[in-house]
Amino acid sequence: MQILVTGGAGFIGSALVRYILTQTDHSVINVDMLTYAANTDVLIEFAAFEKHHFVKANICDSHEMSGVFERYTPDCVIHLAAETHVDNSIGGPDIFIQTNVVGTQTLLELSRSYWLGLEGRQRERFRYLQVSTDEVYGDLGRDGGLFNESSSYCPSSPYSASKAAADHLVRAWGRTYGLPVLVTCCSNNYGPYQHDEKLIPLMIKQALAGKPLPIYGDGQQVRDWLYVDDHAAALIHVLEKGTPGETYNVGANNEHNNLELVRRICSVLEDKIPDKPRGVCRYEDLITFVEDRPGHDHRYGLDTHKIHNALGWLPEIGFDEGLSNTIDWYLEVLR
Repeated sequence: MQILVTGGAGFIGSALVRYILTQTDHSVINVDMLTYAANTDVLIEFAAFEKHHFVKANICDSHEMSGVFERYTPDCVIHLAAETHVDNSIGGPDIFIQTNVVGTQTLLELSRSYWLGLEGRQRERFRYLQVSTDEVYGDLGRDGGLFNESSSYCPSSPYSASKAAADHLVRAWGRTYGLPVLVTCCSNNYGPYQHDEKLIPLMIKQALAGKPLPIYGDGQQVRDWLYVDDHAAALIHVLEKGTPGETYNVGANNEHNNLELVRRICSVLEDKIPDKPRGVCRYEDLITFVEDRPGHDHRYGLDTHKIHNALGWLPEIGFDEGLSNTIDWYLEVLR
């Protein structure tokens, strides 16, 4: 298949593109606007593959994106392009609404028009896969439990609200127009190439520089951590085997609170980099508690039985292995 991937120079998007290029026979049309969060180094890596085609374009630009469909005639769309940083959404929500909501609506309309023009087998196999987040479900609080695919949406931040709106649009285009859509909701991703505004790379970078490791509130917020390569594999499972109209939760059942996670990072760094910056006795001594983020959800957790049982996907990278791999990659980049 020719797979149109939006946001393919971003963290999850580039992992997906790499997986497609190295682990499948599919080809990729990689569309990315190359904002601050993109990694242009991966484009040099991908250029070695003849089945990779890069297009710099804004998903909100209907004219540009229409040209992509006309030129490359994709067999399916995997939509990852989005503004994703919660803190940034609190400080400036406008770009999140524009990219995540308006951009998704633009892509849906182009996909619908394109799909209606297809015939035979190509029309039957066309899929539109929306890559979403567990944050759309809201806060599980401190009472336990897990979100399943039927859980109600109750987003807390401008970011998660914009993703929830996009998901609703996708399902509406499926229900009203018959567009063969799929939705995945994933837990927190981690791994190589992640932008250092996110928790794990930020903590590694700060620790190596001997700078404070800021933790919101009391650090007891719980997240499930999914290695990004496992997520990439899950997305291809859903694309190839998923049932149109269905939603699939993608998680790893690796729940850790933020304080515990940062302490684990510090412990791994103690073993890997015992020579610390001047004045630092233990990396853990750099932990600093800061004022909590507005609307900060306490816990997310996903019931992933559906993707396991229906599609046969299971994560392969354990948390200790994944965290060690991630730290090794950042040590190579930052040193």
